[in-house]
Amino acid sequence: MSWEEKVAFITGASQGIGRACALVIASTGAKVAIASRNFENLQSVAREIHQAGGTADQALPISMDAAKEEDIRKAVQHTIEHFGKIDILVNNAGITRDGLAMRMKRQDWDAVLNTNLTAAFICIQEVLPGMIRKRQGRIINISSVVAQIGNAGQANYVTSKAGLIGLTRSIAQEVASRNVTVNAVAPGFIETAMTEALSPEAREKLSSRIPLARLGQVQDVAYAVKFLASDEAAYITGHVLNVNGGMYM
Repeated sequence: MSWEEKVAFITGASQGIGRACALVIASTGAKVAIASRNFENLQSVAREIHQAGGTADQALPISMDAAKEEDIRKAVQHTIEHFGKIDILVNNAGITRDGLAMRMKRQDWDAVLNTNLTAAFICIQEVLPGMIRKRQGRIINISSVVAQIGNAGQANYVTSKAGLIGLTRSIAQEVASRNVTVNAVAPGFIETAMTEALSPEAREKLSSRIPLARLGQVQDVAYAVKFLASDEAAYITGHVLNVNGGMYM
């Protein structure tokens, strides 16, 4: 299947890694449904895709709150009605509600788990019937280096991202016989809105923990996602691809 024939559904696509994934995948000629709560930003991403040479209807912005199951189901259905199918799912939507475990509020635990992990599971449930029917599909879950090494003050976030790795490996085994691959990408510390708030001292300290001595770029993650979504990655499933500058080996 050529890229021009493929349809990708990307959550959390209004900024950061999700936006980069949308732009990189769209650059291949694939159609992209981009979902997020920030519809205005999604429209901006769709314009970028068009201005970069994409067709007028190549990008479909969809307002979706990943914490709401009904929103997810409607967004997936809207994509299928508009494009006819979904070949690639990128589960990228995520939030943080940091705090020490001893003081963490239950609503902050629930909010992070619902958005980062449960939403990914629901998205997978919604796209799998079509993928299994076609015997073709790519699912990529965006995890994190902290899922592998832990991080103080982020028990909820780390748990959600570690859960994505377990989800990846379990679903990969369930659907491999149907030619659907399921993989995860685990970014390290990436230049996003979250890291922009760091002081120069904190940034320098962080970089010192990374063998490549710098924070990653969103495109570094997006190109890894593009590879796992490609036909060239057909024999890779249940894998966690680290994009962390050597921070975790």
